[in-house]
Amino acid sequence: MAENKIQETVEIVAAEEHNEPATAQPAQNIVLDASTPSVRSILRVVLVTLVILSVADFFKSIITSLTYLFFLIVLSIFFAYLIEPLVQMIRRPFEVARRDNYMPRPLAIAAAYLIVFSTLGIAVAVLTPLVNAQIRQLTTNLPTYSSAIQRQFRDLSNRYERYRIPEAVQEQINTKAADVAAAIGTGVTEFFISLATYLPWLILIPILAFFFLKDANFFRVSILRVFPSGDWRTRMESIIHDVNTTLAAYARAQLISCIVIGTICTVGFYLLGVNYALLLGVMAGILEFIPLIGPLTIAIIAVTIASLESTWEAVYVFIFLAVLRILQDYLFYPRIVREGIHLHPLAIILSVLAGEQVAGIPGVFLSIPVVALLTVVYKHILEHSRSKGIVANILAPRENSEEIENQKAKGEG
Repeated sequence: MAENKIQETVEIVAAEEHNEPATAQPAQNIVLDASTPSVRSILRVVLVTLVILSVADFFKSIITSLTYLFFLIVLSIFFAYLIEPLVQMIRRPFEVARRDNYMPRPLAIAAAYLIVFSTLGIAVAVLTPLVNAQIRQLTTNLPTYSSAIQRQFRDLSNRYERYRIPEAVQEQINTKAADVAAAIGTGVTEFFISLATYLPWLILIPILAFFFLKDANFFRVSILRVFPSGDWRTRMESIIHDVNTTLAAYARAQLISCIVIGTICTVGFYLLGVNYALLLGVMAGILEFIPLIGPLTIAIIAVTIASLESTWEAVYVFIFLAVLRILQDYLFYPRIVREGIHLHPLAIILSVLAGEQVAGIPGVFLSIPVVALLTVVYKHILEHSRSKGIVANILAPRENSEEIENQKAKGEG
């Protein structure tokens, strides 16, 4: 009897186990590890980002500590690019002549220096008395201009009463206007003061440029010797050639732009009846060398001086400078640069802002050339990799290499 009950119990338990619904088993095919393509790509992006941030912080500390020296070297290189066409022009008649009439390169550089500095000396001798006269006139009229500004603020108060603007809004407008005016005045003053600190270094620029011109081929060969012979050296020589072409075009385009903008602004201010037209025109030509900040600074100064005479004169000056800037950026400058630097306006703005954050005033000067150099290197990387781009190589280099091999196989087939 007992054995029969035990047997029945065993059969009931077995039946329950047989009818029990199957429990969910963990999926064996879902594994998140480094072998998954998306995870591998994310890890690469994070790694590359960390490396870039580390390198950028390292170079930022170096650039900050060597700002003056780096800025001096770059200005010397720019000056050398400006002098090089004149040096070649002086040597060309002797190169086509007999060998005994050959002119050494140092002598041609010295002759080019003599021509350039003689021309600059004549220009300074002619313009200095006129500019000094306008500076003295401006200094004399400063009290009058101060009274005019105060009168404009009083007129603003009368307009408040005329249009019944609430006092709280009036206070906000007055406070913000005063803050903006003070910020503009302080910013312009600090900019010119910081710019003046670099003037003593200018005497070294022609000296360094002389050696850059004299030993240009030596520097090029020294850089190429760092790389192994073959494809590496050929690729590097091509990069050096493109960098040289880009920087030369940029330096010469900047010089031509400074002369053209200075001349047009002088004539335009004179025709519009703006006071100190020659002084403002010379400042416009000099500040044109500074991307974005230079034209903005001269626009603020010119419109402010014009507004002290009449509101309509300030409007005309603003329209004149706006039209000139549009023509300069989209018509004149691209024709001047040609094979040089072609950057989107947004890229120029971001480059200038980044350069100012990294190295101050020198960073503003050097922002566009540095971006141009990076663009040249990036283009060569794209040509060398023959893939979708450097970003694609970073995220999935294995897939891109397989795609390249498949394209090669199809081409051979």
